[in-house]
Amino acid sequence: MPLFITSLNSGSNGNCYYIGNGTEAVLIDAGISCRETEKRMLQLGLPMQGVKAIFVSHEHSDHITGIPALSRKHQLPVYITPATYKAAAIPIDTSLLHSFTAHEPIIIGSLSITPFPKVHDAVDPHSFIISWRHTTIGVLTDIGHACGDVNRYFGQCHAVFLESNYCAEMLANGRYPYFLKQRISGDNGHLSNTQALALFEAARHPGLQCLILSHLSKHNNDPQLVARLFHEKANGVSIVVASRYASTPVYAIEQGAAPGKADTKQQLSLF
Repeated sequence: MPLFITSLNSGSNGNCYYIGNGTEAVLIDAGISCRETEKRMLQLGLPMQGVKAIFVSHEHSDHITGIPALSRKHQLPVYITPATYKAAAIPIDTSLLHSFTAHEPIIIGSLSITPFPKVHDAVDPHSFIISWRHTTIGVLTDIGHACGDVNRYFGQCHAVFLESNYCAEMLANGRYPYFLKQRISGDNGHLSNTQALALFEAARHPGLQCLILSHLSKHNNDPQLVARLFHEKANGVSIVVASRYASTPVYAIEQGAAPGKADTKQQLSLF
């Protein structure tokens, strides 16, 4: 039985990633509206009642906008560090509010979610791996540079949502003011295409099946450029570029499947 994954939206206009096993699921971030989250899950055949929790990577608005309404309407627990919760300043029912500690797994049904610190310009940012049986999925976005934890956890994954935020040349020659270019490209900003590719080549698990390139900049990147860049180095891994306007298909990921054999399931009736 595989883990099913999809990007419901990925970009500075909202980020939300779904990982589930057919019985329970979690969302990593919820930066699009409750209504849009429900709509996109319904289109993919992923009922909301299967979602058991939301995990929050950091406090930036494109990762948290939909959380208050989504949590309240569906009574979803929200896992967030105290520092991030304070910085986010969003209303969450205290009965649904839960903290987590880096490197300590949280069990949601039969899923195991392990948070770990990352480098980003936020108060207490974390990435996550989600495991079930022997299959592991990583959600690694909003990263200034690939620190040791990022490399180590990336290397455990059979599929990864990996940030490939900007093309260095497009950013340098683009219209953004100097201070913003420095923020994006600095050690606390985002991963460039080149940095993401280097991580992919250096640290990937031999059983990696699917790489979903995520959080692409609207103005400083090009989805076709990213697809070409990673396809050239894929070596059998399925390469997907997540959209900032729509969900990806649902991919079925299972330990032991051959690289490049991530099944696409456009419509699922999982629950």
